[in-house]
Amino acid sequence: MPQASEIAWLIPVFPLIGAVISGLSLISINEKINKLREVVAISLLSFVGISAVISYKALFEQINGYQSVEKLFVWASAGDFQIPMGFILDPLGSVMLSLVTTITLLVMIYSHGYMSHDKGYVRFFTYLALFSSSMLGLIISPNLLEIYVFWELVGMCSYLLVGFWYDRDGAAHAAQKAFVVNRVGDFGLLLGILGLFWATKSFDFNDIAVGISQSLADNSLPNWAPLLLCFLVFLGPMAKSAQFPLHVWLPDAMEGPTPISALIHAATMVAAGVFLVARLDPLYTLFPTMQFIIALVGTITCFLGASIALTQMDLKKGLAYSTVSQLGYMMLAMGCGAPLAGIFHLITHACFKAMLFLGSGSVIHAMEEVVGHQPILAQDMRLMGGLRKKMPYTSSTFLIGCVAISGIPPLAGFWSKDEILGNAFISYPAFWFIGFMTAGMTAFYMFRLYFLTFEGEFRGNNQELKAELINAAGLNIDEDKHGEESQEDLLHGDVDSEDIHEVEHGEVHESPWSMTFPLVFLAFPSVLIGFFGLPWDSKFINLLNPEEAIDLAKNFDLKEFLPLAIASVLIASGGITIAYLAYFVKKIDLSILFSSRFPSINTFLSKKWYLDEINEKLFVKGSRRLAKEVLEVDSKVVDGVVNLTGLVTLGSGEGLKYFETGRAQFYALIVFGGVILLVAIFGLQS
Repeated sequence: MPQASEIAWLIPVFPLIGAVISGLSLISINEKINKLREVVAISLLSFVGISAVISYKALFEQINGYQSVEKLFVWASAGDFQIPMGFILDPLGSVMLSLVTTITLLVMIYSHGYMSHDKGYVRFFTYLALFSSSMLGLIISPNLLEIYVFWELVGMCSYLLVGFWYDRDGAAHAAQKAFVVNRVGDFGLLLGILGLFWATKSFDFNDIAVGISQSLADNSLPNWAPLLLCFLVFLGPMAKSAQFPLHVWLPDAMEGPTPISALIHAATMVAAGVFLVARLDPLYTLFPTMQFIIALVGTITCFLGASIALTQMDLKKGLAYSTVSQLGYMMLAMGCGAPLAGIFHLITHACFKAMLFLGSGSVIHAMEEVVGHQPILAQDMRLMGGLRKKMPYTSSTFLIGCVAISGIPPLAGFWSKDEILGNAFISYPAFWFIGFMTAGMTAFYMFRLYFLTFEGEFRGNNQELKAELINAAGLNIDEDKHGEESQEDLLHGDVDSEDIHEVEHGEVHESPWSMTFPLVFLAFPSVLIGFFGLPWDSKFINLLNPEEAIDLAKNFDLKEFLPLAIASVLIASGGITIAYLAYFVKKIDLSILFSSRFPSINTFLSKKWYLDEINEKLFVKGSRRLAKEVLEVDSKVVDGVVNLTGLVTLGSGEGLKYFETGRAQFYALIVFGGVILLVAIFGLQS
């Protein structure tokens, strides 16, 4: 039996085969394939499952000391110019493959329950398989060119999934926003890749680093040129991993189905950017200025996401800005020269963030039974409360996720976040302080989410509050006579849609096993996986870089570790305490203590730093205006030239047909006339 490392190229192939078969069936036999939805789901789940088995085997091989495998073939060549393609499997790749396949499997199981009444069930599973295949292909890519191919496929799949309910204006606009913003980053990435190839004649990660180092040593390149190329490449991860100022697409991506929110935020699209920066670490370490820029962007993103999350009342939006903040921590680690710490946080974050998003989907699924399918109502925490007793599995796992992300030991988030803050303290003390304060904000807003959702009294039957939320959202459309939903329909959930089932009014209850099983499963790594990254005995770092693990163990000083760790726990505990006093026992009123005293700051945060408005004017409206101008040029200039050419051709053809007599004497007369004309012209010139 071949080693898993030798057949790693099959890992993205199996989900792709399933997606292609399902997609072609949707095109050719749509009605029949939709009737076999469970068969399709099980088949696609099996294809991803096979990839997961190979991934786990490959991971165990790497743990047991097997050598990394890289296999290449010449994809295209012209003289000395060659473009290699193939795959690589190393410890980093094996860890990421196992993570992606695991999260994808759990999301697929969860989706069976969440999307069971959706008419796009088969299409959704097809997109999931294609999405996972694209991400898996990106992970095993051995060079920048191949990564770029799968990078674009990941972006395409995210567009399809964010805009899955394309008949909803919000989903359509969110998909467009994600597409436009990511094109900005992807264009920079493409320019950077081409520039690095021009400078080094290679797309390979290590060869690029060696080539740039040699160019700097022999002064064949000015210092600013490779620095610029590195920044252009970094624009791609900035967009994919939602770094300031290209983060604006990620919160709006919540318009897609909740399972895909969990997949995007945990293990696929946002992980791609962090993964690419980790792959290019040998290059970035050559430029301390570039590392500083990465750390600065990460720090700003970290603080920005947490500060905006403080004011969010939409459950999914709060988790989305939490993801933005945590991605900032990961980039901060990359800028501090600790890529393994960033990857470790990526792994731990994937576990508890997937659990939190799937838990939010479970809550929303239950709330729809009472308030209807309008996201404004089903996702607003002001209509929740008291769900802990009615949803024990969801509430317990959500609480575990909140504790983990807050950085409370011994859960996973403490070990990974503390490692990042420790490296930041050494490299950039100012950035450490911002990250330290952000840790307190994270604990506060996460437990704010928990208390508002699961504790207290249930507020979902408050009709006045429902009407207020609908009016605030501008959906008071009683007077619309064009077939839109009435306000009464919105309040009671009697909204007909091709994509959602009829509301069955009843009590909030726990979700079915297909939705609760992934939550319970993810709770275990959220608690335990952090023990693989203990600073004095990090099995995770030992797998990825044994030499670095040995150095960390030798240089570990408990006296240095404890003050930073205790400070991190204390500020997280402080955030939890404030949330407890404000939203559980209600001993303090933050609207009086903060909002009324600092209205400008509160407005600034609630308006999301006004970045959405800026993005709307610069990118969205700008791109639409550009598209309109291009259309005008096409219709007036290009079409005009084409029409003029057509008229000239028609006219000349009509004229020439009279000269086509078929008589040789007539053709000879034309030739003779032409000769006489040429003689006359040359005679006049002389």
